[in-house]
Amino acid sequence: MTRRSVIRGTGHYLPERIVENSWFEGQLDTTDEWIRSRTGIERRHFAAEGQNTSHLAIRAARAALDRAGLTAADIDGIVLATSTPDFTFPAVATMVQAGLGMSRGFAYDVQAVCAGFVFALANADAMIQARQADRILVIGAETFSRIMDWTDRGTCVLFGDGAGAVILEAQEGAGTSDDRGILSSDLNSDGTYRDLLYVDGGVSSTGTAGQLRMQGNLVFRHAVEKLAKTAHTALDKAGLTGADVEWLVPHQANMRIITATAQRMQLPMEKVVLTVADHGNTSAASIPLALSVADGEGRFKPGQLIVTEAIGGGLSWGSVVLRW
Repeated sequence: MTRRSVIRGTGHYLPERIVENSWFEGQLDTTDEWIRSRTGIERRHFAAEGQNTSHLAIRAARAALDRAGLTAADIDGIVLATSTPDFTFPAVATMVQAGLGMSRGFAYDVQAVCAGFVFALANADAMIQARQADRILVIGAETFSRIMDWTDRGTCVLFGDGAGAVILEAQEGAGTSDDRGILSSDLNSDGTYRDLLYVDGGVSSTGTAGQLRMQGNLVFRHAVEKLAKTAHTALDKAGLTGADVEWLVPHQANMRIITATAQRMQLPMEKVVLTVADHGNTSAASIPLALSVADGEGRFKPGQLIVTEAIGGGLSWGSVVLRW
């Protein structure tokens, strides 16, 4: 028998404020048609004044607990992915822990930008396999609207705020690729590409939060190549191929990257979960958001094979293969 990390429940939360593309027409030299044609994004959500990343994460965590029929007392730990924490420290995860009324277990943050949730999921899976925990709440939460340069039409139209969560639970499997749960993961980073996507501020450099900077064309080329490769690597580790994949749940960066990656994986778009039109790029929150939306719609069936993959600043990228 093999210990597996099975998704027990999902949940998400989006701030109430919805920002349509038309809003940017009054702020920048851009149009709704320009944004849609280049990104596939139609709208996104922005956090309200005083609404922090931890607030979104707590709402998503509660939604996941409710859907799973569990309480905070059933959770052994929290691993939270974010690049937009409330404070330099403590970790957002500890604020979620307090917000849920948890007084035991562990809680810490993971920072791998848009790939953060994939890294957090792989990390939580390793802890479950090592018997450090039986149930872990894995969250991706972001308030990227707080680090936008509102004069840069190439970046500020892309991002939104939100949070998604999944509950991983230890279950016994037979040790084959037919098991439910996480079957494999593949994590990568290459710091030589730092200048392609970064925030120009920080505690030890400028003492400010800074604003997001991106070389979009170069990020696109790296994303398509690296996302398809990491997905195939993770499938190989599990002894599976692209033909076995029922669903691709990609990082919702933009439609061009998602479409190109699906083509490289030889997957029809009918097998791709898409939320980018309504949410924009929510960085580490995008995959758990998409998982929760699709789960809530009943699209995933027990036993179906799902691949998640993401790339973000660092550059950092990776994938997780799991069976629902």
